[in-house]
Amino acid sequence: MKVLYLYMFPLWGNGSGAWLRRLTQHLIIKYAEEYQAAIIAPENRRLKTIRIFGLKPPVMGVFVGNPELLNAKKYAKFTNQEFIELYNYYLLRSAKAIEKFKPDLIHVFHTAFLPPIARTLANLYKIPFIITTHGSDLHYFTEDGRWRANVRDASSRAKFITANSNFTHEWYLQMFGRDLSKKIKTIPAGVDNKIDFEKDVSWIDRKYKFKYPDMVLFTGRLTVHKGVEYLIKAARQIKAEVVILGDGPERKYLESLIQKYKFTNVHMLGYFSQKLGEINDFYLRADVYVAPSVWNEPLGLVILEAMVHKTPVIVTRKGGVTTTVKDGINGFFVRRKSSNEIAKKVNLLINDEKLRFRMGENAYKNVVERFNWDKIAAKFYRLYERSLK
Repeated sequence: MKVLYLYMFPLWGNGSGAWLRRLTQHLIIKYAEEYQAAIIAPENRRLKTIRIFGLKPPVMGVFVGNPELLNAKKYAKFTNQEFIELYNYYLLRSAKAIEKFKPDLIHVFHTAFLPPIARTLANLYKIPFIITTHGSDLHYFTEDGRWRANVRDASSRAKFITANSNFTHEWYLQMFGRDLSKKIKTIPAGVDNKIDFEKDVSWIDRKYKFKYPDMVLFTGRLTVHKGVEYLIKAARQIKAEVVILGDGPERKYLESLIQKYKFTNVHMLGYFSQKLGEINDFYLRADVYVAPSVWNEPLGLVILEAMVHKTPVIVTRKGGVTTTVKDGINGFFVRRKSSNEIAKKVNLLINDEKLRFRMGENAYKNVVERFNWDKIAAKFYRLYERSLK
């Protein structure tokens, strides 16, 4: 089985890119004799055993932000001509990739303009296709409806549609029609769980000259949706190092807040790109992970990454995370835009080691059981097989 993936961003710098890399790599491992993969994306880095057809689109876009595309225009602000140029570019490049790779199935790894491309290619080359939605793409449609009719048509022609959470699943049906309910499936992202919990990560404290024994962590894109300003404002009530890893359009504003309040315990350390080992070290070092999103977070892959490192999480009760985090069991919910609640819950966990340990263990157990890559890869592979019948 040969699967060709259509993707619209670099494979690093966002949750969906990490998901696509890991999905294909785990499928290769699990189904080495039966499965081959190729990815069409604006990416020039390589992946072992996965063929990449690198793109240089005439114009790059983002839904809500990407640390590797800091100057990219939001898709909602594209002119019609820019979209036509981008569509034609993807259509032609994808057609060339099909003729070289000769896939049995096309997997569209985001909505917006990609499903209409897959629909055209599927008609011309007689290849079935499926669609995966991640939620941020659905938020885009609330700002710009130009592609909605085309995606609706493509959805009706797709063999299957997958959503990363029950929340995204329901959102998709509300947006494109409940007649699609028989073909849409919820398949979340997987998380690697081979963690060395004995690893020495003291280099972090030495390098950044941290003074407090406890650390509060945020990782992700610095966009207004992520609500990082409320974590920063909570820092005045927290006696711990508050570490922010990531980049994005909000960075300058967030740095101005730190200067305004003269915080010495808040550290914006930037985007770590491919330094996965270092990012995982921060998850191990952290005592608490905070995701103060102000929008409906579709799933929150970084939240799962924190949980699999046995780090209790504090998240906003918004969107798909409510199916992952259980309040008082493996983390805490807080009201959106509430710095006081964030500080209160952070301090509760910092000051109660037994509670922190218990929640961390529960978080790890939940992720390993529900978001195991073997299970996730198997679900996609079975869906691929059904798509070819």
